[in-house]
Amino acid sequence: MVNSRSDRPTVLIVDDSALYRRMIGDILGGSGEFVVVGTAANGMEGLKLVHELHPDLVTMDLQMPELDGLGAIGYIMSESPRPIVVVSAYAGPGSEATIRALELGAVELVAKESAPGPGSALRLAPRLLEAMRAARAAEIGRLPVLARPKRAGPRPLPRTGRARWAVAVASSTGGPRALAELIPNLVPGLDMAVVVAQHMPPKFTASLAERLAAMSQLAVSEAKDGEPVRPDSVYIAPGDWHMRVVSGEDEPRIALDQGAPIWGVRPSADPLFNSVAQVWGAAAVGVVLTGLGRDGAMGLKSIHDAGGFGIAQDQASSTVWGMPKSAVQGGGANEVLPLAGIAPRITALMEQRKRA
Repeated sequence: MVNSRSDRPTVLIVDDSALYRRMIGDILGGSGEFVVVGTAANGMEGLKLVHELHPDLVTMDLQMPELDGLGAIGYIMSESPRPIVVVSAYAGPGSEATIRALELGAVELVAKESAPGPGSALRLAPRLLEAMRAARAAEIGRLPVLARPKRAGPRPLPRTGRARWAVAVASSTGGPRALAELIPNLVPGLDMAVVVAQHMPPKFTASLAERLAAMSQLAVSEAKDGEPVRPDSVYIAPGDWHMRVVSGEDEPRIALDQGAPIWGVRPSADPLFNSVAQVWGAAAVGVVLTGLGRDGAMGLKSIHDAGGFGIAQDQASSTVWGMPKSAVQGGGANEVLPLAGIAPRITALMEQRKRA
């Protein structure tokens, strides 16, 4: 049975491309799941229509005249918060701007083809609808706008030697914003490495790593196949690649592959967490952050069962409490913590283990 118009969430489309406004409108309107109530060609017009039409959801381009997407997102999340899905091109400065948009409160990202052609709508449709469904489930009203973090001092360099401890992190919807609070608050000198599986399209994970590196005390990079896993370092799984850690002759190393998606995503947290449990055992900590679905729940249970420690983000601080909830229900979480409490808890665990 198709929902009536009043039952379906309303959407405002903000994009300076008439082609993409029409394409996005046709996809959403034709799905039977959403009602497009308006379109805007720039951020200023979009901001005005948000206040006039009160849409449930907004799709937002970033590079637009008069008021760009970042400015519009900042105003919307400050004045009239609602789930925003960024629809952005791969290349150029838009990638960095997209990461900043997610930090400001946009909840999902859809990669736009810079040169659309035949078949573009067919390729865009499943990714856009999936993102809009996730945005519909987001709880964003209670989350403050994240200010641009600052890091004092020179950018850290990776340490040499073997990482004695490992922290594995899973995140999805709302994850870039959560990572921007978690990773910069992890401290060096604890002999730990951090590996992260964030559900994100290809090419954007490099920008995410660069953004986190610019504000963190640890060395942050997009992971490369075969590189050693070192202490005081954070490795972000590349978009569209599964990441695992494997035991090398002298030290653990990163292994990337493009096997079938797991839970519909690639990278998936479960294979990463399973590999961390195998390599580090009781010296591992798993963290499942905000996100839709259940990725990470089985992997966190693997870390827990290997003697490691499992943490799930609490509902009050999650954009979508799907993945953390599944992790709790799956029995892998030793503790459920607010986002602000996770980094201090990891530090305390590492210091306790070093003393032991």
